[in-house]
Amino acid sequence: MPGLSGPSDYSQEPSRHPCLHINAKEPFNAEPPRSALVSSYVTPVELFFKRNHGPIPLVDDIERYCVDINGLIETPKKLYFRDIRMLPKYNVTATLQCAGNRRTAMSITRKVKGVGWNVSAIGNAVWGGAKLADILELIGVPKLTSSTQSGGKHIEFVSIDKCEEENGGPYKASIPLSQATNPEADVLLAYEMNGEPLNRDHGYPLRVIVPGVIGARSVKWLDSINIIAEECQGFFMQKDYKMFPPSVDWGNISWNTRKPQMDFPVQSVICSLEDAQSIKPGKVRSLCIHSFIKVRISGYAVSGGCRGIERVDVSIDGGKTWREATRFQKTGTPYIADGISNDKWAWVLFELTVDIPQSTEIIAKAVDSAANVQPEKVQDIWNLRGILNTSWHRVHVRIGHSNM
Repeated sequence: MPGLSGPSDYSQEPSRHPCLHINAKEPFNAEPPRSALVSSYVTPVELFFKRNHGPIPLVDDIERYCVDINGLIETPKKLYFRDIRMLPKYNVTATLQCAGNRRTAMSITRKVKGVGWNVSAIGNAVWGGAKLADILELIGVPKLTSSTQSGGKHIEFVSIDKCEEENGGPYKASIPLSQATNPEADVLLAYEMNGEPLNRDHGYPLRVIVPGVIGARSVKWLDSINIIAEECQGFFMQKDYKMFPPSVDWGNISWNTRKPQMDFPVQSVICSLEDAQSIKPGKVRSLCIHSFIKVRISGYAVSGGCRGIERVDVSIDGGKTWREATRFQKTGTPYIADGISNDKWAWVLFELTVDIPQSTEIIAKAVDSAANVQPEKVQDIWNLRGILNTSWHRVHVRIGHSNM
């Protein structure tokens, strides 16, 4: 593509923050420490998880960079970067989550295939760009359209990014046309992240943001947009990121029996404590009251499909009893699930301070505004690709012992 190219090797990779935990070096996949996620509502760019399938593309000439819009439409169009920046700009605060977030915990139950993500393949950012609905209207596709006159029902996003799974071809994914043309769905062609131009790891110069949907559909380094009759036939739509039951393994899988995963289910994670955390009473003597130790429990909760978080329940006795945590987005603004002042596509942070008398298991589970609740056991949602592990999040705290 003019102005943008995909390198054939990893010799020109960008620099990254040293605190990131690297899950794969080539291609680069990494996540921040979990504690960093609750240090701020908006995740700093350098601490946002990195999910890549090949070498990071390079911009050769931003003035020549453009996106081709083709397919089942009356008039194909070539949009230059400067054209997109001239359209009305929208800022959308949205959480992106890799479908494989928390895969390592699922793999403990039974081995799965995929990058070994812990709990931080997720982040919340303010994305700036043009609404896809506005862009499609420029080429004659009205807002709130589910089909073009030529039979186009899906929007395919094609990246300049070349990946092994596509036999050296480009990464691609699609969403329904009805979603793309709905201004309330807030699908963006984004060129900013947290008020700054996208960096290379996150899709510079232009990427798609599809709020409320697994991160795999928010295609980076956009090359072209195709209006097509059926959903994208690419690898990551047809032979990956599909949810199968525990009974299906690599010997009996039939990919065409499941639809591509879109919305992500309700999720919550404790970030202030590691999976196995030791607390020594001698170091927190001033917090000890009648042999109890005060512990602050904080984390994130999020649900896909524009569903808010109704509550986050926390147990400090392994699930025998529960208490409700405080939820918030903006400091000083009360959070009400699906409230008009909320960021509807973003996570909530939660916190609760408790008195812990002894070593115990602490659990968090969230309920979204549609009353969906996280499943108790990871075994019940095990799947061969290790996606969508939304089981209760558990951490073990030991009082007066060394780290486990």
